[in-house]
Amino acid sequence: MKFIFERDTWQEIYGAIRKNKIRTVITVIGVTWGVFLFVFLLGMAKGLDNSFRSQFNDFATNTMFLWGQQTSIPNEGFKRGRTMQLTLDDVKELESKIKDIEYIAPRNVTGQWGTPPGQFVKGSKSGAFRVFGDYPTIDKVSKKKIFDGGRFINEEDIKYERKVCVIGEDIYKQFYDKDEKAVGSYVRINGIYFKVIGVYKPTQTGFEGDDSIFLPFTTFQTIFNQGKNISWMVITAKADKDIVNTETIIKNTLKKIHNVHPEDTQAFGSFNLGQEVAKVNGFLSGMRLITYIVGIATLIAGVIAIGNVLLITVKERTREIGVRRALGATPAEVRGQIMLESILLTFVAGLLGFIFGTMLLWGIHTMVGDNNDIPILNPTVDFFAAGGALLAIVLLGTLIGLIPAQKAVSVRPIEALREE
Repeated sequence: MKFIFERDTWQEIYGAIRKNKIRTVITVIGVTWGVFLFVFLLGMAKGLDNSFRSQFNDFATNTMFLWGQQTSIPNEGFKRGRTMQLTLDDVKELESKIKDIEYIAPRNVTGQWGTPPGQFVKGSKSGAFRVFGDYPTIDKVSKKKIFDGGRFINEEDIKYERKVCVIGEDIYKQFYDKDEKAVGSYVRINGIYFKVIGVYKPTQTGFEGDDSIFLPFTTFQTIFNQGKNISWMVITAKADKDIVNTETIIKNTLKKIHNVHPEDTQAFGSFNLGQEVAKVNGFLSGMRLITYIVGIATLIAGVIAIGNVLLITVKERTREIGVRRALGATPAEVRGQIMLESILLTFVAGLLGFIFGTMLLWGIHTMVGDNNDIPILNPTVDFFAAGGALLAIVLLGTLIGLIPAQKAVSVRPIEALREE
């Protein structure tokens, strides 16, 4: 193995590469492109994954939304078309009977689905906005980003039916001066004075937008005369539970409570966020698999091209190899030189591909930044994946180099010297 550290060995390798510069460069480009493509595709797949996950940073993904609709099958004397009205009693029943539930948040709203909006007044300015009645639990399911100095609704607000509210950022911009403090100020909602306790920023997953108002649930029920009725409920399953199975259990329980036919699929509407997230995760996993397949196939093609070039080189250097063998070079030394040349080419090509791919990903990250319109966030390549790819390319280069190396040592010196 000491020939690896001999200067003559590397001089001969350099001479062989220099003699076939164009062919060598074209071959190296093939491997460089393969590694570049592998790194780039893997980074973009990671960027898509980061973007998707960032949208749900403030939202529990094993969550479902459930609301009442109309029955489609008669049952126990009740006609079809009966409207299902969810109530707080339903919430209590579900909490007590279904152990898979982590959080359940009943919600009410006015200003949506045909209901009149709340009338918001501050000073001489007025506007109509959606008003939500919520428990603090909703903040555990969908975290609200509150400006400094403010807060969201708490249990004390619920208990004492406090007249407090949390307003959206857009409402703040419309009704307050640039440096005016909203927290602590008083506004009127439907003619009743409320104290502003917070200003929230909209999240990508929240459908409230930045022009809504949050009230304590109990206060909302009293002002808008809702009694025990609720518009819909948000339910989060425990981390180790299947939200799809939990959804089925919840609907079956509600059917029993409201005397709905067991096969009626229209009585209760739902949207299962956990199921949709699983679909997207499956898509992203497929993207990563395709990336690996395309990248590895391209790498193998490039390495094979290097092997072909070395075979041609060995053919052209048959006489030279014969002279070396006649002067005392051992088969191991000849074989080693050819393999070293293969390893060197694949390593340099792989390193260049990695550098170019990383630079392009960095450029994309710099240009995109925090732009939410482009679904790419911090496209990076896992160090172990990149290192593994580089190691694999070197190992492949070693293996592919065995073919021309064996071809070189199989030529008898006397026959090689006769080559023209």
